[in-house]
Amino acid sequence: MSSITSSCYSSLILKKKESRINGGFHLQYNELKAIETVQMPASSVAYKPKAVKCGRVRAMASLAVSAPKRATDPKKRIVITGMGLVSVFGSDIDKFYNKLLEGQSGITLIDRFDASSYAVRFAGQIHDFSSEGYIDGKTDRRLDDCWKYCLVAGKRALEDANLGQQVLDTMDKTRIGVLVGSGMGGSKVFTDAVEALMQRGYKKISPFFVPYTITNMGSALLAINTGLMGPCYSISTACATANYCFYAAANHIRRGEADIMVAGGTEAFISAIGVGGFIACRALSQRNDEYEKASRPWDKNRDGFVMGEGSGVLVMESLEHALKRGAPIIAEYLGGAVTCDAHHMTDPRADGLGVSSCMVKSLVDAGVSPEEVNYINAHATSTLAGDLAEVNAIKKVFKDTSQIKMNGTKSMIGHGLGAAGGLEAIATIKAITTGWLHPTINQHDLEPQVTIDTVPNVKKQHEVNVGISNSFGFGGHNSVVVFAPYKP
Repeated sequence: MSSITSSCYSSLILKKKESRINGGFHLQYNELKAIETVQMPASSVAYKPKAVKCGRVRAMASLAVSAPKRATDPKKRIVITGMGLVSVFGSDIDKFYNKLLEGQSGITLIDRFDASSYAVRFAGQIHDFSSEGYIDGKTDRRLDDCWKYCLVAGKRALEDANLGQQVLDTMDKTRIGVLVGSGMGGSKVFTDAVEALMQRGYKKISPFFVPYTITNMGSALLAINTGLMGPCYSISTACATANYCFYAAANHIRRGEADIMVAGGTEAFISAIGVGGFIACRALSQRNDEYEKASRPWDKNRDGFVMGEGSGVLVMESLEHALKRGAPIIAEYLGGAVTCDAHHMTDPRADGLGVSSCMVKSLVDAGVSPEEVNYINAHATSTLAGDLAEVNAIKKVFKDTSQIKMNGTKSMIGHGLGAAGGLEAIATIKAITTGWLHPTINQHDLEPQVTIDTVPNVKKQHEVNVGISNSFGFGGHNSVVVFAPYKP
């Protein structure tokens, strides 16, 4: 198996110091301009550069590069045994993916609040949601939608993994953890409390205000409802949240701290304050007269992203444990990575450096060479800067993109923020299991820099060898996870 491609690394180098260490190279990078391509040897290489200055920011470039070798220890191999979601297309996984394959837009006019005076009046809003069978009526009335989505998606994922409550009650629950994050938390509960404070005084604030607002409550409520006593917390890294959770959950399993992790993301921020806030950021499309065509990744006429919501949750399990209990194995999680742009609060690096290094690290963690990857579920939010920055990064990592297909789930369901990576991980896994890629809709005038097949407007049959799913968030948070068909 070939070594990780050097094209990504060459873009980092202006000045290079080199010495032999254990048959490899010790490299020090500073500045961000390419002057040469460095061929990494096929033998195991590790380099640990010293911290160097890059403008006013101190940066540490430290990547472990080796000839890819996938994990073989069944205790450390991680498989997906269950999936659950709440989406604009409902809570059934097959229905969700069939709608995507059909190229159907889930973007509608907002009716949750009066948006008639707003510059943006549409979103990927969930309609007719029901938690029946998963949350009791009293609790349902109190909970923020963010946590309702989490509980329903989480419990459906457990059911999909043949881990209903009766089965869970026979297992060692200290070996099963929960890691479901959110970018915004219980925003409706928060705004209701602010309104109560301003209109009626602090004594009218609900006692549920604090617990139902904080971002860790999704994981906590799911654990409380199911009795799961393993690692339980949340991660909040804006729109990269769910992938961060997958990556951290996998590492708990690899370290032997858990046999099963229930992981993903949840979000419900389509509200007066949520939409208003993103309008203020100038981040949203304002295509009110053609809202179904508003989310158009890589199209020259894109004008911002479309808000979405929901929850996507995976049951991640050590292969050893899954085989022992006869679990249904859907796909395999090979690895992942997280990095930071260290550049700007909302804008991505134009050179894609943080993103490209994240993809490289994810492939190293997965034991996968770039040549093995033939599908990318892109972050692709339909923003002017973000779409091209991601493409630039992909081109740095993958020398030959002729066999790669790349699509944008957000073109149909909008941007689910902290839930986006969860929903898109499920779309990636369904692409693996069905052999069909959903289209990127609203592709009519592609940017000339985008030379990768974006599966424009119509689904395509494609046997996925290795697929990656990208998620990036405000603050420069980058995350990539790697999936593949399960092979014993």
